[in-house]
Amino acid sequence: MELRQYWRIVRRWLWIVILLPLVVLAGSLALRRPAAPLHQATMRLSVGVIPEDSGGKYYTYDSYYAWTASEYLADDFSEIVRSRLFAEDVLARLKAQGRSDLDVGAIQGATSPKKTHRILSVTITASSDEQAMAIASAIAEVLQENAGKYLAQLSARRAAIAIIDPPALVPASVGLRQQLDLPLRLVLALAVGLGLAFLLDYLDDSLRDAAEAEALGWRVLGEIPASRRWRQRI
Repeated sequence: MELRQYWRIVRRWLWIVILLPLVVLAGSLALRRPAAPLHQATMRLSVGVIPEDSGGKYYTYDSYYAWTASEYLADDFSEIVRSRLFAEDVLARLKAQGRSDLDVGAIQGATSPKKTHRILSVTITASSDEQAMAIASAIAEVLQENAGKYLAQLSARRAAIAIIDPPALVPASVGLRQQLDLPLRLVLALAVGLGLAFLLDYLDDSLRDAAEAEALGWRVLGEIPASRRWRQRI
C-alpha cells in the first residue's frame, strides 16, 4: 500500500483521529486534581575514611584506598539513612522537641538520599516548609550525635561524617511523571485513533474509488467525482 493510500485512510476517518485525543484532553483536564503543594529541604554530608599514618618515609597507597573506601562507605551510609532504625532515632528527636504529627513511615517516605562520589545529599519532602526543616534539622542533629553508632554498624573504622551544607529550604521540583502524564495520554489517544481508523477502513467493504474497483478485477468505464457543495454554483 502506498503512502498516499495511507493518507487517504487517515483523511477519511480524520474525525476519529482528532476526536479521540480531544475527548482524552477534556476528560483529563476535567478530572485533574490540583497536586498538593510540596515543600523541600536539603542538606549535604561528606562521608570519608581518614588515611592511616604512614609508618616510614616511603610512598604508600593509603590515600588512594581511603578515597575508594569513602565512596563505598557513602553507598552503604545512604542505606542507613533510609533504614527504619535511623527513622526511629529521628522521630525520637522530633518527639523530644514536642512534635507528635509524624511517624516512622512518614519520615522514611519524606527522606531521599542521593550519593555523588563521597558526598551524600539528603532531600526531605513534606507538606510545609516548617515540617521539612524540622525533619532536616533532626536528621542533622542525629547524625552529629550518633555518627559513631551508624558507622559501627557498617564496621567502618577511622570513618568520619561532616555536614557540608546545613539544612536549607529549596524550591520543590515537579516530578517527571507528572510533567509527562498528559502528553503521554494524548500520544496514546492519537495512536489508538489511528489504529481505530485503519480498523474501520479494513472492515468497511464499500467501494470508494476506481482504484478499489480495479483491484477486484473489474473494468472501470467511467467515474463520477463526488460533489462538493461549497463549489456548486446556483
